[in-house]
Amino acid sequence: MRNEQRFSPPAVGGISLLTVFAVLCLTIFALLSLTTVQANGRLSEAAAQATTNYYAADCQAQEILARLRAGEVPEGVKQRGDLYTYVCPISSTQELRVAVQVQGTDYTVLQWQTSPTGVWKTDNSLDLWDGGMF
Repeated sequence: MRNEQRFSPPAVGGISLLTVFAVLCLTIFALLSLTTVQANGRLSEAAAQATTNYYAADCQAQEILARLRAGEVPEGVKQRGDLYTYVCPISSTQELRVAVQVQGTDYTVLQWQTSPTGVWKTDNSLDLWDGGMF
């Protein structure tokens, strides 16, 4: 008799395949959760910086308004009669525009608004289907 030993690989059953699939799914979900947390962190930092910048510009605009009410016209303020306009930068893309009408000790804020600093350009580069035949 021959004394041969045969090598047979271990049988991979359904439970083993299910376990491998479950570990793979959990790994993918963990990576997706990690990228989501990182994106949310960057978004919250950007929002906090934008809020800080806005309130710094708002504080600067309030200081200019207080000086106008005291009868002083600060540098950078444009005057047309009793109408005073000035701009406080928020960021490289936004600014706070203010228009105030001062009559003696009374004042009326006509505009207190954020606006973009750049010029909007249309993008007509997309070739859209107009509904007709080719």
